[in-house]
Amino acid sequence: MTTLIRNVRPYGEDPTDLYVRDGVLVDHVADPDETVDGDGLIALPGLVDLHAHLREPGGEEAETVATGSAAAALGGYTAVFAMPNTNPTQDSPVVVEHVWRRGREVGLVDVHPVGAVTVGLGGERLAEMGMMAASAAGVRMFSDDGRCVNDPLIMRRALEYARSLDAVVAQHAEDHRLTVGAQAHEGPVAARLGLTGWPATAEESIVARDAMLAAAAGARLHVCHLSTAGSVGVLHWARETLLPGTTATVSAEVTPHHLLLTDTAAEDYDPVHKVNPPLRPEADTLALRRALADGVIDCVATDHAPHPVEAKDCEWPQARPGMLGLQTALSVVTATMVTTGLLDWRGVARVMSEVPAAIAGLSDQGRPLTVGEPANLVLVDPDARWTVRGAELASIADNTPYEGMELPTSVIHTMLRGRWTVRDGKVKEL
Repeated sequence: MTTLIRNVRPYGEDPTDLYVRDGVLVDHVADPDETVDGDGLIALPGLVDLHAHLREPGGEEAETVATGSAAAALGGYTAVFAMPNTNPTQDSPVVVEHVWRRGREVGLVDVHPVGAVTVGLGGERLAEMGMMAASAAGVRMFSDDGRCVNDPLIMRRALEYARSLDAVVAQHAEDHRLTVGAQAHEGPVAARLGLTGWPATAEESIVARDAMLAAAAGARLHVCHLSTAGSVGVLHWARETLLPGTTATVSAEVTPHHLLLTDTAAEDYDPVHKVNPPLRPEADTLALRRALADGVIDCVATDHAPHPVEAKDCEWPQARPGMLGLQTALSVVTATMVTTGLLDWRGVARVMSEVPAAIAGLSDQGRPLTVGEPANLVLVDPDARWTVRGAELASIADNTPYEGMELPTSVIHTMLRGRWTVRDGKVKEL
């Protein structure tokens, strides 16, 4: 199969033609099987999400690998990492291979299962990390996301074991002893609403502790959904003082919702705005944007967290935390980072494709749009605007915090290894 994409703008730069043959970008195709008009569109490497909840197995009432993959492709993604808080937990080769195979069967994005650090996410005993790494799924990222690995001895052992596997440990940074009963960011808004506060130090203290553990172990630590200005400061300190002279790395992600929304969203008591870590004050939001632009925060990850209606259509204290994110992520990043001048389109490619692929060790994703590279790419209309409607998204759940909001930039086409997964904004039948 050969494709000519005519007059497209790679990274938002000068228009050119892109040629694809047998899943690879080539320098020319004499007689292409198909020609796609890219006039006015920007080409980016396919997006890579290090943090998504696809819910299968066990949570199919909210999402499946198939519906989550469709949402990802429609959002411009060509690879997603599926977090392990499923039922049963992704803590064994059997379960991670199931998720990996389902992703291959669906075929819309590359689905990489994240293995649990501890058995059943219980925080007490290391899971079969080596066996998951050696499985067909080839797991190279481990996390207890949704829960923090609170025990420093368990976390130290996990980091040391991961180092031997050339894997990364992704930590949900939350000292649970500081967040008992927490419902919203600890501050004036929560106090006024009568909601128990979630202090910023619950995150920042774990980031600092784990950075020290990673440095001592010479291991790779990745911090999930960083949400406070204080955590940004801890990251900067760790890289300046702890990591030089070691083989350790400490990377971090920020979610789109923490770039755009603030804790004032809770004022309507709508649980669609309940998330963990909670939405923070504007000062934190602005600090996160600046840190992403400066490279202190490495990448954007969605923390896509679909929930069934009964988990959100209830009183705030009983509601489950989490928000949809796969189909809106690029638009939110455009709104917060591109239209504000903090990132150009090459910067978007860096934080949403190239760097997350590098963190995860993916050799075939996040690659430059140059001859000889895999044809994993997304074509977006930077001038389009669209209104978010949860019921119209591909996910089974509809818990989007952007309901009725007009956002910039639309994904028009997505290509995975030379095969269209999305054409004209619609999932392509395989």
